[in-house]
Amino acid sequence: MEWRGQGILLSVRRHGEHAAIVEVFTRDHGVHAGVVRGGTSRKLAPVLQPGAQLDVSWRARLQDHLGAFTVEPVKSRAAQVMGDRQALAGLNAVCGLLCFALGERDPHPELYDQSLDLFDRLGSDPAWPLAYMFWELALLEELGFGLDLESCAVTGETQELTFVSPKSGRAVSAKGAGAWADRLLPLPPALRGLFGQNAMDEVPAGMRVTGHFLEAWMAPSLGNKPVPAARQRLVDVLTSG
Repeated sequence: MEWRGQGILLSVRRHGEHAAIVEVFTRDHGVHAGVVRGGTSRKLAPVLQPGAQLDVSWRARLQDHLGAFTVEPVKSRAAQVMGDRQALAGLNAVCGLLCFALGERDPHPELYDQSLDLFDRLGSDPAWPLAYMFWELALLEELGFGLDLESCAVTGETQELTFVSPKSGRAVSAKGAGAWADRLLPLPPALRGLFGQNAMDEVPAGMRVTGHFLEAWMAPSLGNKPVPAARQRLVDVLTSG
């Protein structure tokens, strides 16, 4: 049993004296784990950093075995996030959520492409927090928890959509909200792809919406495990400036 491809390194943990067990997110094989022999060595330890793009070859005697990886570096993303605590927090949040949410060896090619784009933006594109916010929307959609932000759940209108129902995940207009407005989540225009001059300032509000459904919908479907703390650390870093 073997395959070869590129992937994004999500996690590394020591295995024995010299080896490491890594999780790599690939386009065709999903999140895939394997042993890297000598993974803690001076040669490989700098390569095995979360967020790194790797060329990997996996081999095992049987398909359901853990198997072993051989790895070659393609692109290190450590330099682009080191010294930028927001970008570093973003990288850790994406890695943590992918490990948390995706089943092992379950391909998600579209999410992989969007994740790859986000990783490349971290630390280099000032607007990456917007891309991150939409990445969380995509993650929810990929797992069957997509939000409907196109029309009001009450009136059907498509204008003045200012809230999101925390129960249905549907948009609600100011008129449709009525006396229930204080029980709804504020819907920033940027989350609907309507970018004004203050779009970046709307990211925390957008992440409040996506964060609610990560916790209320996604986490219970995965055995009610808590959403990775790295996600809240990103929220804290972004809101603190």
